[in-house]
Amino acid sequence: MSAPLDPKQARQGRIAALVIAGAALLSIFAPVIVGVLGLPPRFEILLLLFALAAFIWALVVALRIWQNSRDT
Repeated sequence: MSAPLDPKQARQGRIAALVIAGAALLSIFAPVIVGVLGLPPRFEILLLLFALAAFIWALVVALRIWQNSRDT
């Protein structure tokens, strides 16, 4: 079993988890948001691209946390 995370790594993990949850909600509700606001479909794609960018960012942060935890 590994040692507990230091507070900085734990905070980064919580932020990554919140970003993943927010991106998932954005990707689920993007069609609804666009429909309610009466926007053209290209804005739905834009929202989905924002969600994709958030998922990629969270993946990079999670990999950094994993790498740093292996070094200690």
